[in-house]
Amino acid sequence: MDDVGYVEWLVARKPSAVMNFLKVLSILLMVCFFILGMMNPLLLILALAMAAAVYFVSLNAQIEYEYLYCERELSVDKIMNKSKRKNAGKFEVERMEIIAPMGSYHLDEFKNKTYKTLDFSSGTENKPEKRYVLYYDGKDRVILEPNEEIIKAIKSIAPRKVFTD
Repeated sequence: MDDVGYVEWLVARKPSAVMNFLKVLSILLMVCFFILGMMNPLLLILALAMAAAVYFVSLNAQIEYEYLYCERELSVDKIMNKSKRKNAGKFEVERMEIIAPMGSYHLDEFKNKTYKTLDFSSGTENKPEKRYVLYYDGKDRVILEPNEEIIKAIKSIAPRKVFTD
């Protein structure tokens, strides 16, 4: 079989309305506490605390996921605010049960089982559906949005586990 050695793909997560609201609110509170801190130095401490809140909220407001397929393993990294990278998960092809497009009839036998859901997709529904569901090791249900190259690479290793409908 044709063994594809290395494929990577980047997916931007849709910004959450709640995170955008928290970002604006924390910035407004920080500015208000700073202005009021000119009169009362104790409020400057609250302004510093709100500055830390602005940092952490803005870090989680813009999230991207990078999929990296290499050597029979799919690795997912979470990139926060285009500056900080964190490994979100590693999935070995041998331990995958099935990977198919979301809503596929191939996933029907897994619907009545309980799995821990991990969502590493953009969070938006597309027509046609670009998101895939991966059932991994009997425990995890992983929602991904891979490109065709990653699907072909996994299919070249485990053709009976990959469905593209």
